[in-house]
Amino acid sequence: MVSWQIGDVKITRVVEMVSEKGNRFILPMATAEALEPYPWLKPHFVNEEGKLIMSIHALIVETPDRTIMVDTCLGNDKKRDMPLWNMRSGPFLEDISNAGYPREKIDAVMCTHLHVDHVGWNTMLVDGKWVPTFPNARYLMADKEFNYWRDSRDDPSYNDIFDDSVQPIFDAGLVDLVDTEAQICPEIKLEPTFGHTPGHVSLHITSNGEEAIITGDFMHHPCQIARPDWCAVVDYDQTESHKTRLDFFSKYSDRPVLIIGTHFSGPSAGHLIKDGDNYRLKV
Repeated sequence: MVSWQIGDVKITRVVEMVSEKGNRFILPMATAEALEPYPWLKPHFVNEEGKLIMSIHALIVETPDRTIMVDTCLGNDKKRDMPLWNMRSGPFLEDISNAGYPREKIDAVMCTHLHVDHVGWNTMLVDGKWVPTFPNARYLMADKEFNYWRDSRDDPSYNDIFDDSVQPIFDAGLVDLVDTEAQICPEIKLEPTFGHTPGHVSLHITSNGEEAIITGDFMHHPCQIARPDWCAVVDYDQTESHKTRLDFFSKYSDRPVLIIGTHFSGPSAGHLIKDGDNYRLKV
């Protein structure tokens, strides 16, 4: 487990999966040759073969009053198109318990967006039914994001994800739809980072003069800090996602704000700094 302290707020990373299989699925332009000008990516984010290292993990944010899980990874027992994601039986619930956060302790779940690898553990399979994994939690979702996916349920490529990981918690009355700039507790405010999905948000954490931001997927990998023009294949609006990265880097570079990447491997966090005409992550 890795954790960070931001004032009175503790942030703990719990990893479900790490992959070094390369870039074809998300960032096909990030070839080994294209990554060579950015040696700072090694060894944490790119391996010796020049392949991207990526992590799927949850971030548990413990404030003085709340225990919030940010994104819930892939989940178990779910039929998915990707073989490594299909019908998993991993130890995630045991891992979060070992980190000090048994599922009953979580009192809020915040989904940065509603893609497959961010909502999986919203639910778990019990006696053939999908039930909320965190029985004492309110599940927070941006209203713009929820409404988009609810209205897209006729899309067969997404239907199963909504049906097994979102609809059951909505039916249980546990979903709170919030504005994309909502203050969800005194220390945490949502920050719109649109483009990857229509209602994507990041989390801005402030406590005792210290700051951190949990990115979500407006960037999937630190290589996009050097190359904000590299858009993910799965971005809903690549023009908007590119602009979001440019605006974010301009706003937060060379500031004492810890950037915690939702898919960043290794240390998973660092500070944005100017690097000539580009930017990089200092870890």
